[in-house]
Amino acid sequence: MTELSPVTTPEAAAKPHLPDAQTVTAVTHWTDRLFSFRVTRPKSLRFRSGEFVMIGLLGDNGKPLLRAYSIASPAWDEELEFYSIKVPDGPLTSRLQHIKVGDEIILRPKPVGTLVHDALLPGSRLWFLATGTGIAPFASLMREPETYEKYDQVIMMHTCREVAELEYGRQLVESLKDDPLIGELVGDKLKYYPTTTREPFAHMGRITDNLTSGKVFADLGLAPMDPEEDRAMVCGSLAFNHDVKAVLEGFGLREGANSEPLEYVVEKAFVGDGI
Repeated sequence: MTELSPVTTPEAAAKPHLPDAQTVTAVTHWTDRLFSFRVTRPKSLRFRSGEFVMIGLLGDNGKPLLRAYSIASPAWDEELEFYSIKVPDGPLTSRLQHIKVGDEIILRPKPVGTLVHDALLPGSRLWFLATGTGIAPFASLMREPETYEKYDQVIMMHTCREVAELEYGRQLVESLKDDPLIGELVGDKLKYYPTTTREPFAHMGRITDNLTSGKVFADLGLAPMDPEEDRAMVCGSLAFNHDVKAVLEGFGLREGANSEPLEYVVEKAFVGDGI
């Protein structure tokens, strides 16, 4: 992991100003495939933790090349954080992965999304289910006070191929207990269950397998999912979303939306491996 300090370079200051531009304030490369970055936040931007916006850069033709990215920072943060995969041939991330502090990105300040508290019926236990960079909206929601005000327990299940790919989430979860704003709210409510699918680790296996086998419930000392009490949010690839939906519905949960809150919601705008 390498981190770039938040300083503005003369070269960056000389670059032409982009439309809807925000300035990069920090960049962290977690692995050769994953990086996160922070940018300035438009003063007028209001969003609910868990929502996404369109961000990007100018393409070779001079037109904006934009993709949907979940905001990984909470609604109260003064800056915006994003967590991204690096795709060598991806139209956007092949360029985005090279941004530096002081560079500008395009940000369209119209947040939307289904991974918000308003899209779920009241419950006592909330599950965040993510693979890879799908943890981004939950990075926002795990730092949102409302999450702990509404639920007695919050379980973050995050699966990656290799251990190093879990580091972003691990460091974030570890930092919460000492967070001056929400540390006391989090208390012992948050349970973190990271797994790998390729490299040996303390816990292994896909989220779907760990749910259907009951392993996660046994490991964490929890009762199986109950549609009366459990709520869930899902963010990953299309295949992952499809498989997890089947598992959740097997437990009796129903898919909700902003317009019709129910027991679980899925983010359909997640950016996949082709970006």
